[in-house]
Order: sequence, then structure tokens, then C-alpha cells
Amino acid sequence: MSDKSLFRPEKLSMVEFKFLKGQIDTPENYVVPNKTEYSIENLLELSFNMKEKLIKVDFSINMQTANQQTTAQATGSFRFVYIYHIDSLEELITTNTTNHELNVNTDLANTVVAISYSTSRGVLLARLQGTALQDFILPIINPNTLLTKNK
Repeated sequence: MSDKSLFRPEKLSMVEFKFLKGQIDTPENYVVPNKTEYSIENLLELSFNMKEKLIKVDFSINMQTANQQTTAQATGSFRFVYIYHIDSLEELITTNTTNHELNVNTDLANTVVAISYSTSRGVLLARLQGTALQDFILPIINPNTLLTKNK
């Protein structure tokens, strides 16, 4: 990994947010129970445009109610894209010449993932109000979980 001391959070800026998909499917016979459990799947991908000093975070999440009382389940599928700019990107990412993998500064990766995830939590909280998934709150997690899970 590159030197952590090179990353300055105040130099990072979100330049674009895209809400690419927002779909909720509720069966006609679905009844919202008093307490709802959910199963969650998510995928996070990072990509980099070194020339323009941009970082793209593509975050997808699928959720489904997991209520034992009924076979009818409500589902939701969402996709968000965040674009960040940082002037020092070339200093924060190095290429391993042996295996051609990118080595991304840990603090930079954690920061863009944490901002993207927490922003998605807020967007979902607002978007799901008044739906069968209104009690769903994206859980608080360690951003490293998404980085290592989706490596």
C-alpha cells in the first residue's frame, strides 16, 4: 500500500452522484408485519481515471424481506454511482509491476467507501418511506468489509 500520510481528506471532493436504479417490488398479497427481517446482498466496485484524477464508486444493493410468517416477500434493488476528484491521485495509487495490480492508499479507499455507503444509507432511508420496505435501514458497517468482500 502507498504511504498513508499522503492522503488529505479535505482535498477529496464528490463531483457527481447518480441514482441509476431504484426498484421496489411488493406482491399484491404482501402484508407489512410488525417486525421485519431482511436479507441483504451488496456489491461495491472502485475504478480510477488517473488522467482526470477521478475515482468511481459503483454500489449496488439488493434487499428482500425474510419473514417466516409469509411466502410473499417484498424486494428492493438499488444502484448508486459516486464520482470523486482528488488532485494527488497519482501519489495515492501505485501499480505493482509484478502482477499489474493497483495498490490504493488505505485511507483513500476507506474514505470514499465510507462516504458512499453512508450517503446510500440516507438516500435509501428517504426513498423507502411509505413502501413495504420502510423499516429497512442499511446497517452500519466497517468500510473495510466492503473493500475486502469485493476485492
